[in-house]
Amino acid sequence: METTTLQLNKFQKWMKQILHTKVPHGRPDLLLLVYRVAISVAFLFIHGSKKILNFQEEVQHIPDPFNMGGYTATIIAIFSNVICSIFVAMGLFTRVFAIGAFMIPFIGLTIVHANDPWVVRDVPLMYSLAFLVIIILGPGKYSADRIISKLWFKEENY
Repeated sequence: METTTLQLNKFQKWMKQILHTKVPHGRPDLLLLVYRVAISVAFLFIHGSKKILNFQEEVQHIPDPFNMGGYTATIIAIFSNVICSIFVAMGLFTRVFAIGAFMIPFIGLTIVHANDPWVVRDVPLMYSLAFLVIIILGPGKYSADRIISKLWFKEENY
């Protein structure tokens, strides 16, 4: 009986550790840093690098839902995939550049692949949601935005 009670108490402690909802102080900012950098680096290297390395091929095959021409559509996609990703990773003007990074996959999801099956739409959906989280939550305190806010606006409780 006592062994069973002891095992039950261990199980309850283990479940309490797994199911607790309190976030230790400081962790959200560290997690935002890791999340922001991971999403941006993935977007940059998986999507941006191929557009730069295969520029002429991209110009010929990139979707152009607004009839701007392949060259212009490719430049805009490179700006979103590369420039915006770099700024988001650094946490510099994060929300502005996260909107830029958000737009290309969101347009892909809602316009370019609107009639495609979800197996095709899942990647633009995931990147859209990932950058939307960054737009909503911001960069966190481990960012260039925080340094700028402290210098320009004398904000200490950012």
